[in-house]
Amino acid sequence: MRREQHYIDRIGWLRAAILGANDGIISTSSLILGVASASVPQQNILLTGVAGLIAGAMSMAAGEYVSVSSQADTEKADLAREKRELHDDPEFEKKELARIYVGRGVDAGLAQQVAEQLMAKDALSAHARDELGISDANGARPLQAALASAVSFSAGAAAPLLLVLFSPPHILMWVVGGGSLIFLAALGVVGAKAGGVPVLQPTARVTFWGAFAMAITAAIGALFGTSV
Repeated sequence: MRREQHYIDRIGWLRAAILGANDGIISTSSLILGVASASVPQQNILLTGVAGLIAGAMSMAAGEYVSVSSQADTEKADLAREKRELHDDPEFEKKELARIYVGRGVDAGLAQQVAEQLMAKDALSAHARDELGISDANGARPLQAALASAVSFSAGAAAPLLLVLFSPPHILMWVVGGGSLIFLAALGVVGAKAGGVPVLQPTARVTFWGAFAMAITAAIGALFGTSV
């Protein structure tokens, strides 16, 4: 028996992890390049990068938790409202569910039978999935999103920091810039593979915007260093 493989159940943690790692690499490498281009000592560059890692990881975790918690609160409120409606007028809710299936192309008689059978088994789950678009695969998980963001940001930010540690001062900017682009390209490939999509477009996208962010920050740092 052939088993189909889908990736939609990964969307919650995958989005948070890719966003965190991408932000970790770009923000930390951009910060390092901006400071380095202003002719700051290497020790200060490293300290700035470490501070950026800690602050960024905490910010990502807090931001994801608050954002996804708001989504979870909305989902809970909608489910509570739907539960009351099912209790107050189950027949209307059954007809409403049947109309949804008719709108998707199911014959009216069959749609009524499907609605009756699904509501007999678990009415709230049927309405949550088909009326509200809420399912176990895409439901909000604040703690999971916050943890994935913090860990992935830290991992991403650690990559350019390691380059600073092992890079000679006179080529630090080239090593950090080039190495960070390689890390971003690798992240694009990993994200595409995990999501089951072709690797070229995601890899090119994340690499281009990373290069753009680093170039702008380095230019501003150089301008500031020259003016000082």
